[in-house]
Amino acid sequence: MEREEGGIVIEVPESRDGASEGTGDDVFFNPTQELNRDVTVAVLRAYRDREPRAASYLDAMAASGIRGVRAAAEGYDVTCTDTDADAVALARENLERNDLDGVVHQQGCNAAMHEGLFDVVDLDPYGTPIPFADAAFANARNLVCVTATDTAPLCGAHQRSGIRKYGAVPQNTEYHPEMGLRTLLSALVRTAARYDVAATPICSHVSRHYVRTYLELDGGAQAADELIDELGFVHHCEDCLFRDHEYGLIPSADRPDRCPRCDSNRLLVAGPIWLGAVAEPDFVRSVREAIDDGMGEAARARRLLDRVATELDTPTHYDQHRLYKQWGEPAIGMDEFIDHLRTAGHEATRAHYHGTAFKTPATIPEIRAAVLEE
Repeated sequence: MEREEGGIVIEVPESRDGASEGTGDDVFFNPTQELNRDVTVAVLRAYRDREPRAASYLDAMAASGIRGVRAAAEGYDVTCTDTDADAVALARENLERNDLDGVVHQQGCNAAMHEGLFDVVDLDPYGTPIPFADAAFANARNLVCVTATDTAPLCGAHQRSGIRKYGAVPQNTEYHPEMGLRTLLSALVRTAARYDVAATPICSHVSRHYVRTYLELDGGAQAADELIDELGFVHHCEDCLFRDHEYGLIPSADRPDRCPRCDSNRLLVAGPIWLGAVAEPDFVRSVREAIDDGMGEAARARRLLDRVATELDTPTHYDQHRLYKQWGEPAIGMDEFIDHLRTAGHEATRAHYHGTAFKTPATIPEIRAAVLEE
């Protein structure tokens, strides 16, 4: 079946429900990832203004070739790789269908990355990207784009799997989408540092059931060390919802065993996770400006990027409904809620993770005092 997306037309396999979702024997194509791909195109446009020398793009797991085709339509020198012969043929056909140049290889992406250098490497696997991260950071020049769809291990719902894959202990809290993003960033930053590469997240988001991040690369051990210093641990009380964080690759020996606020013994420790900024606001604004009305998810992409650009970069976000449930009070509207916090003198923004997510450096007692009439 033919599908139009972002001004290009591609052939995709048709499954029983009319679209391939990446399962079964068909070539992988997921229509629900159009938002991801629209934002990717906008990032590629914005990044070319930031780094005009960035020209080559690797679609590391091409499948239908949709990412590579869209990157080629933006003027990038595209290489597509896939191990599946049907996928390779389909990706090649889709480039030709749109009169676009590109190289398509039937090859594992790790081998392709070790054989050549690319300015931009895009990893969009089904599941974890970790098996491909070493090759990407060792052989990309400027930008590595990463999707992870294994959100249960990342956020701590499948904790043992998260520990094995990401070398960190994630905890399943009410801010689990952010836990997943920060767990992924921790693993990627540490992987890049092994090659004396600093991988700085300049745009990141969690949407539906995936995490997506874009990391700009800078060579040098000192730069990599500076990012390692942005890793650390979050302490979270399951009873009163207190949380705090500390920097370092090892939790401090004098960390409390009980909650310092309510004395509960249900104090979770997560880490080492990324505690730094997950995006660069000015770059995210330029990405937002690069969204055009011809994109199928333009409206959603603009709303998402507006939120990412303006949210505070402190870990971690609160869930307004979870707090009101804890207090036994009916929740008020989010805009009014944020206004109350700001009126009380606290920095506060909404967060992109979901509709009732917000960020503030205020403590929970300070939040309560600001939004509830005593």
